[in-house]
Amino acid sequence: MKSALVLVDHGSRRSEANAVLEEIARMAREADPGRTVEIAHMELAPPSLDEAVAACVAAGAREVIVVPFFLGPGRHTREDIPALCEAAAAKHPELCLRTAPPLGPHPLLADLVLHRAEEA
Repeated sequence: MKSALVLVDHGSRRSEANAVLEEIARMAREADPGRTVEIAHMELAPPSLDEAVAACVAAGAREVIVVPFFLGPGRHTREDIPALCEAAAAKHPELCLRTAPPLGPHPLLADLVLHRAEEA
């Protein structure tokens, strides 16, 4: 089954803030070149989660894993993103769409915090 990822964040009016997610997606594509990786913003900037899922389907994905680019289990990860995923999945009944947990807490984030502290 061809699997794809959609990295989703809140979105910003500032293009440099939105560019961070695109850079993370670029790195994920380099790390796993056979996998489609798209980005989505919940609001304030395109593409939407619906558009990103459609791009994955157009690329041949049969499974899409939505990865919230959030640290903790707040309202966006518990309510908003699942609702957006449900709406996108309804348009693609053949698609297996799953949502990953938020990024933290995770041991790799602790390593990153220490690495960033060393850079300060």
